Formats: sequence, structure tokens, C-alpha cells
Amino acid sequence: MRILSDIASLRAALRSAGPVAFVPTMGNLHQGHLSLVRLARRHGGAVAVSIFVNRLQFLPGEDFERYPRTFERDCAMLQAEGVELVFAPDEGTLYPEPQTYMVRPPPIANELEGLFRPGFFHGVATVVLKLLNCVQPVAAVFGKKDYQQLTIVRGMVRQLDLPVEIIAGETAREPDGLAMSSRNSYLSAAERAEAPRLYRLLLEVKAGRISGEKALAALAAAGWKPDYVEIRRRQDLAPPQATERELVVLGAARLGTTRLIDSVEF
Repeated sequence: MRILSDIASLRAALRSAGPVAFVPTMGNLHQGHLSLVRLARRHGGAVAVSIFVNRLQFLPGEDFERYPRTFERDCAMLQAEGVELVFAPDEGTLYPEPQTYMVRPPPIANELEGLFRPGFFHGVATVVLKLLNCVQPVAAVFGKKDYQQLTIVRGMVRQLDLPVEIIAGETAREPDGLAMSSRNSYLSAAERAEAPRLYRLLLEVKAGRISGEKALAALAAAGWKPDYVEIRRRQDLAPPQATERELVVLGAARLGTTRLIDSVEF
């Protein structure tokens, strides 16, 4: 496995790598990330993984400084998966000058996550475009847990005619249903026991047993600070018509100091 930190070396290595499938990450890897790596293996001759904590997608007061950075452990996990290339740039490499050119995503970026984290998807779309340009993969894999991110990246690739296939990976879950996330490490023992409630409520909404509003009330009653629980159309996350199928319920809420998100298709 080659670990590369500059773009010139990365591109030189890619010239002899053949078709590459790419998994962008912010590190602090877990089994959810590794499931995306295994999915990538089926879509390219070689697998490249990036590790980069992107400052542009953190709002003031969020956890950029304390976001877990476990580079040596991450590399050992990727080595065990047979990953060929790890791209681990520092900020000076990926942003050698102030990033004044930014991707402006469509209005859906201002709803759901974007309503509570304004500007978040500008940072996400910009870094994803830069990483895709650096790696130039034939396929890139994104998890469904970050469903709105997946939707926005798909739209960006389609409308900008980027020569890459976006592959969606299913959400990896703990045995009790909690979606795997690097931020789960922030949870106290009591919060970790409570955390699967979000997934259970999304399943209740999916089954039609409760509304999104009742799910929000149930979270609040259990001590959470809920942001949203909403049913949207899978294709573009627009509010669905009554007769539409192919839907997804998305939710986000803060448990203690940790903000958790999840989604369930139906």
C-alpha cells in the first residue's frame, strides 16, 4: 500500500494503477468505512482511499479541532483490506491558497442538514470535486447514512459531466441498530445506550405508525435536541406527493453534545 501526501506523487502512482475506485473519508475509520472499501473493490482494479479532515465543511464552533484523527490505525486497517493507495494531503496541499472558488449546490442544500448547518454542503461539494479531480477514479463510493450528501454529490457529478460512477453503500449498523459513525466515540456510556432510539423512530415513521412530528416529540421527551425527522423523495429529496413511492425518512438530533444523523429508505 502506498501512502501519498502530494498531488503530483498521487497522479504519478495513478498512471500505473489502472482503473481506480475511490472512497473519500475523514479518517477515524470503522467497519462502515471498510464496507465501502469492499464495495469499491468490486468497481475498480485498484482502490484508493483519501484521509482528509475538511475544514470547509465545519461551521464555527463545531468539532474540527477535536475531530478524531487516528492516522496510523486507519492505515493499518486499510492495509489489511488490501487498499493500494492512500491519499493523505495536509491543508496546504489541498488548499495552497484561500479557496475562493466554491461549488454552489442546489437549493436542497439549504434544507434538512443545510438548514441547521448553513454552508455545510458548499464545503462538502467543493472538497469532493477537488478530490475527484485529484484521483480521477472510474467510480467513487459514498455511504447512505449521509443521504443528503450522497444526493448532492450524485447531482454534481451528473450536471458537471464528471466521468465517474457514484456508488451508494448501505448504512453499516451496530448490532442494536445504531448507524456507525466516527462521532459515536463522543457518546458517554449512557448516551450510547440511548442512541439507537433515533433509528427505531425512523423505522416507526417508515412503517407509518408515527409521523415525523411525533418522532421529534419522542426524541425531545427522551432528552434529545431534535433537528428534523422528515420523509422525502429518494431521487432529489423533494417533499413527496401522496402517491409517490421510492421514499426515504431522514433524521438528525443532538444527544448530549453529539449530533447524530440517520436515514432509512422505503
